[in-house]
Order: sequence, then C-alpha cells, then structure tokens
Amino acid sequence: MPRGRYALHDPHDHTPLAHEHFHCAPGPSGWRYVSQLTTPTGEHTGSVDLTLDDLGRPLRLELHASSWQVRGAALDGVTWVRTDPTGTHATEGNTPAHAFTGTSPAFLVATTRLLRLTPSTAATRVRLVAFTDPVLAPRTVDQSWALVNSETHATDNAPLTVDEYQVTALDTGEQHTVHIAGDVVLAAPGIELEDLESPPSTFT
Repeated sequence: MPRGRYALHDPHDHTPLAHEHFHCAPGPSGWRYVSQLTTPTGEHTGSVDLTLDDLGRPLRLELHASSWQVRGAALDGVTWVRTDPTGTHATEGNTPAHAFTGTSPAFLVATTRLLRLTPSTAATRVRLVAFTDPVLAPRTVDQSWALVNSETHATDNAPLTVDEYQVTALDTGEQHTVHIAGDVVLAAPGIELEDLESPPSTFT
C-alpha cells in the first residue's frame, strides 16, 4: 500500500498551496485512494476519498474543501451532490462525462485507469467533471490523453515502470506532461512527490 506526501503548488508561479498526505491500494472493487490536505503551515484544509471499479470508473467520490462537500459516482454519466458550508442548500448535478477530475493526483491515476492507454494507442479524448478549489465548483472539461513513452527502471525492490502521458486541454490547446508509476504520480504540473514510504502498486 503506497503511502506518502505530495506537495501541491500553483503550476504558473509555483506558489505553495498544500500538502496532500495519501495512501492508496488496489482492492476487490478496483482501487481506492484516501488523503488529507493541509496548508504549508500544517492546518487541515480538506480531504479526498476516491474508489474506482476494476474498469476505472468512479464507484464513489467524496471531497471536502473549505467546508464544502461533494459526493459523486458514475451514474448516467457522472452524478454528484455538492453541499454548501451551512448544509442547507445542496445542489445536484449530472452530465454525460466519463469521470471526475480535480487538483488531487488521485484523479490523474484514475484517468489512466479508465483509458488503459498503450504506446500504440492513438490520443484518446475524455470528458471529465472538474471540481475546482477552493469551493469545489463543478466544471466540465474535455481533454486528450496519449501515452507517449513507457520505461522500466531497476530498483532495489523490483523493476519500476514509468509511463509518460501527454495531456491536452481541448478548449485551449495547452499541453502538459504527466509521469506515473503504478498508482503514484511522480511528476505533473503543480504536483511534486515529496515522500513515498513504499513502492507503487502495480495494476494487472
């Protein structure tokens, strides 16, 4: 079970935003990721709890940030309920998207599990519902993902395969690169893996 810490920062000016303390593991249903977020000074700011089925679809998502809460799942596309800080005005949403996304590295791993790309696969388009910080406002985004390289590196424990993805935002054409090993994000815009206590899990 990988356990560690990501540092999240603004991808444009590198302002530190948060630390995400996580653990994740494959399980009977697919894969689960749980994390707690803190400010750079250590104050708790939110949490992520994401469970995927064995096809990479979101069985259950629960996000907390700034007293806001979102619960969602794959149902008629994706469906979610967003609750305001007072808990009196819950709003429901549904859209014909494939999955969810957001600032957590968990969503990058989840998208790769959903797409199951190979180096020979053409770039694949995916529609996602993004929950944007700090109030978890939903926004539908279209992206294109391609697996451009996959390299295996020798380690003290076992060979480690690192996949390099090129992600394109279809509304702006902006491209960025994501490096993932198993169920751990090694590098991505705004994300730095600071600590990892055990090797990434491998998916069959």
